[in-house]
Amino acid sequence: QVQLVESRGGLVQPGGSLRLSCAASRIILGTNVMGWYRRAPGKDRELVALISSAGITKYADSVKGRFTISRGSAQNTVYLQMNNLKPEDTAVYYCNGGGSRFDRPGGSWGQGTQVTVSS
Repeated sequence: QVQLVESRGGLVQPGGSLRLSCAASRIILGTNVMGWYRRAPGKDRELVALISSAGITKYADSVKGRFTISRGSAQNTVYLQMNNLKPEDTAVYYCNGGGSRFDRPGGSWGQGTQVTVSS
């Protein structure tokens, strides 16, 4: 089992920025996709962004042009730079890893970190 440790989220004003990070305890051979999902109050979990070890990315339409996902050189860390945040971005954000596909999450989850966008 891979352990994923996320950085703390926070309260941000609309239009502001925030960067989340997630460190994996190890990389399982054959699993190269890491990323972020989120769950807003009263809504289902949704994909935010994914990245493969080759740097291929996938974003939700709602965050394209505002969020950027990247990986550290050691490949066991993933970052989510969130710019021009909107109130509808308010959610608990979960790091995900241990997967090898873009159409389903991997088997490892972080504990979740709250991001609140409000004035």
